Amino acid sequence: MATIFLLQNQHKSFLNKQGEWCSGREAASLYRTVHRDEALNQMIEVNSRDYTLRLKILECETNDRGLPLLKDEDLPPLGETGTTLEADVADASADVDEASMQTDVELSTPVAAQAELESESASPETLSTEIPSTEVSETAPLF
Repeated sequence: MATIFLLQNQHKSFLNKQGEWCSGREAASLYRTVHRDEALNQMIEVNSRDYTLRLKILECETNDRGLPLLKDEDLPPLGETGTTLEADVADASADVDEASMQTDVELSTPVAAQAELESESASPETLSTEIPSTEVSETAPLF
């Protein structure tokens, strides 16, 4: 039996030949290489596209047809459908939307209060049009 190298992310999903993450239950579609340095290069390329991934190189044996023999602890649980990039992006955008909504509420309150204060201080009743008079002493010379 030969040794091959696979790429696995933090969710226990495996990289397939199309560059997508899958559960690894279809061993024929998985990206695999017999050289560790090729797996390392692929890992760097994949991680440069998505820096949030935590990848590892998984070394495993092959069967007589060259397919990887994966252990049960290396596979994701059966109940999970696997994580997809779209689901991760949707979760991240929902978090961002929620955070921006909270920020907008927090920022709009002081701004509205400041605008209200400015409008009250600029009302005609509070503005004074009187110019203070300066008294000139008639006994003092002006030069």
